Amino acid sequence: MAIGRFDGSVTLVTGASRGIGYAVAERLVAEGGRVVITGRRQDALDNAVASLGDAATAVAGHADDPEHRAAVFAHIAQHHGRLDHLVNNAGINPAYGPALQIDPGAARKILEVNVIAALEWTRDAVGAGLSRSIVNVASISGVAAAPNISFYGVSKAALINLTMQLADELAPRLRVNAVAPAVVKTRFARALYEGREAEAAAAYPLARLGEPQDISGPVAFLLSEDAAWITGQTVLIDGGASIRPIG
Repeated sequence: MAIGRFDGSVTLVTGASRGIGYAVAERLVAEGGRVVITGRRQDALDNAVASLGDAATAVAGHADDPEHRAAVFAHIAQHHGRLDHLVNNAGINPAYGPALQIDPGAARKILEVNVIAALEWTRDAVGAGLSRSIVNVASISGVAAAPNISFYGVSKAALINLTMQLADELAPRLRVNAVAPAVVKTRFARALYEGREAEAAAAYPLARLGEPQDISGPVAFLLSEDAAWITGQTVLIDGGASIRPIG
């Protein structure tokens, strides 16, 4: 770990009361940064801030709510006066099953939160003077068929393409990259492994599911100046699953 890599910096991490978002915030604080985290539940955010310490503050709200975004950027302006990095981590998946069976309302909501909200967070962050880099948290389901979470995969494929578009539009001022994790042991993903973890892990050459800290390190790298000549890329973090042939 490169202690001090984020000294003096301020990073906004959406969807960070727990799981991958929290692990990213924790990593950035450990490397000297300050973080503003968001999430839907105030009590969960309060617990996260208590664990992260004085380098963290939080604003509760829904990722796709314009009033929430406005409150977040007002908070950043008041408490920090700067914004260096953005991590678009907030995401939902309220529907499981084949794409042809998804309720159209659920499909629209997935796109609103996982894609359009990420665009809006980015637009507002740029308007607030974002100065260094962005990382979008996508998914391995965005680069291959994803049985049972198919439309979530559609949304993450869109986020991966949005990453490339924004990287082109915002260069050379800002770098924009993404990570695409496979199954990580979080509350969000537990339907994919709960009660069958050994079976699920057997699909991975590294013989285990991911942990949130497996994602936070690569995110911190992509945010940092160690990745100064990397933009528009999506890094697969999948325990080697994508190198195995199908069948």
